[in-house]
Amino acid sequence: MISHEIDYRILGNDIQLVEVELDQGETVIAEAGTMIYMNEGISFEVKMGDGSNPSQGFLGKVLSAGTRLITGESLFLTHFTNQRPGKQHIAFSAPYPGTIVPLDLKKINGEIIVQKDGFLCAALGTKLTIHFNKRLGSGVFGGEGFILQRIQGDGQIFIHAGGTVIERDLKNETLKVDTGCVVAFEPSIDFNIESVGSLKSMVFGGEGLFLATLSGTGKVWLQSMPVKKLIQALAPSGRNRSKEDNSFLGNFLER
Repeated sequence: MISHEIDYRILGNDIQLVEVELDQGETVIAEAGTMIYMNEGISFEVKMGDGSNPSQGFLGKVLSAGTRLITGESLFLTHFTNQRPGKQHIAFSAPYPGTIVPLDLKKINGEIIVQKDGFLCAALGTKLTIHFNKRLGSGVFGGEGFILQRIQGDGQIFIHAGGTVIERDLKNETLKVDTGCVVAFEPSIDFNIESVGSLKSMVFGGEGLFLATLSGTGKVWLQSMPVKKLIQALAPSGRNRSKEDNSFLGNFLER
């Protein structure tokens, strides 16, 4: 299915949203609960499956939707369609602070591998399936497990990431990354996990026991603040809990 053509703009800095412009009859699909606002000319319907195969039978839709449960996502996707003449607008936001990355699948060979909770929304015609990582080490220690998302098509998609997004274009090289910082990569990239080295590094290095290795030729997208690290930093028992209390100024103001 040829994807619908949609226009958009990214709004905000630290906590971004994407505003999509739909002509009459155009549809955008999105994760449940990500819509912020929309014009009254837009209708929406919750469906099983991404709608990329209109001739798909009920059983096929059930199987397609079931794979989303494996990735930890909702069983359903919401389809938003402009039912009126003229242009209508709808906006979506990520579930946590960070950056929204717009990607045109036509420009990246029609396919990308994304962390299992990285998809935000896309033009109708985009196909969402699961991607099983064949490397045992990646599945056990990679933070994202065996299961990632494979997104295919020829239209516009939007993924989200925590903090700042870094795009790297690898040319037959290897990049070592914190396991939680991998957002997406092209299928030509080999993703694996390796130990950090010595026992001393594991215990005192502060970087965790394993690093992700991204090897080959192709593009990768990284995030500076994975949601897991954000939660740990803000948790009452997190390592940042006593930083302000132990400062000289903090102790002085308490007196």
